[in-house]
Amino acid sequence: MGAKLSGPGGQGGKTIAQNSEINVTPFVDIMLVLLIIFMVAAPLATVSIRLDLPPAVPNNDPNPKEPVYITIQDTGSLFIADKQTTIETLAADVCAALQPTPNCRDERVFVRAQPEVKYNAFMEVMNTMQGNGFFKVGLLNEDIE
Repeated sequence: MGAKLSGPGGQGGKTIAQNSEINVTPFVDIMLVLLIIFMVAAPLATVSIRLDLPPAVPNNDPNPKEPVYITIQDTGSLFIADKQTTIETLAADVCAALQPTPNCRDERVFVRAQPEVKYNAFMEVMNTMQGNGFFKVGLLNEDIE
């Protein structure tokens, strides 16, 4: 058998028309491979963190106690509620503000500062609290008026 050559010589002077359609088979193959890769990789991308929450304890106290706020002003003065204090007597004054509590160092204390307070003044208060055993210190971001 002979091979037939395409082209003008083999077709009696007729030319071959160009095919302008896109061959989608390789495109579909690539998309299916990517789909399989993402389906396999998606469960590996989820990160789970084990979180042990304490059980919910109902609060039967109808009158919860007011939290203690340490306020740092831009002048460097410290206040516990409305009472002025110093950095040296800060721990004793916080315990006095938490007086009905048997162990004042287990209670949460909130620290707030004016926006103009220098960082070292703020960290001095935080280090003093931590050095005196107050590890439950919350930071507040609010406007002080």
